[in-house]
Amino acid sequence: MNKKQLQSEQTKKRVADAAKTLFVQKGYKSTSIEDIVEATGSSKGNIYYHFKSKEGLFLYLVDEWEREWEEKWMEKEPLYKTTTEKLLGMAEQMVIEDLNHPLTKAADEFFNNEEKTNDVEERIAGLVNRHLKFNQVLIQQGMDSGEFKGADVEPLAMILESLIMGLSQMSRKLSTAEALKLYRLAFGVFLHGVAKPS
Repeated sequence: MNKKQLQSEQTKKRVADAAKTLFVQKGYKSTSIEDIVEATGSSKGNIYYHFKSKEGLFLYLVDEWEREWEEKWMEKEPLYKTTTEKLLGMAEQMVIEDLNHPLTKAADEFFNNEEKTNDVEERIAGLVNRHLKFNQVLIQQGMDSGEFKGADVEPLAMILESLIMGLSQMSRKLSTAEALKLYRLAFGVFLHGVAKPS
């Protein structure tokens, strides 16, 4: 990386860090590009050069959050012996890392905002697709190991992602202990169903 590229990356990181602080303090909607300009001393043009828009900047922060989550998961995953344990471990990490993440409230505002450009919608779709692929790999591991019965992995991955998204919304006001209990119960229902065996 040459000196110019290094300076550009440092500027991008400085802007992203300052914006993250503002989003955490003020929320997504209440943080303006002008606020970010004031906090960083960067021009609007410089911010748009690196991120294209406020939405693009926020999605950059969401991508960083995702990368951090995945790195933590990769460290923990080998500790689980079975796919069932992995799913329950994943649920625990979601509660601890996501519900308590500083950007959670701003992310709720962002994702519930009705006005999104096509490129933002595409980036969100890409984010969801990464989650679905992650779920598919985990479910397939369970099938390959004989823990789970054979089935079409894609719809199961969608059901699991829908469950996770719903749990995320429903557990916002719960304590960490209550949310963990709810996630474990929900993942147990996903794994075993609620119908009595006949």
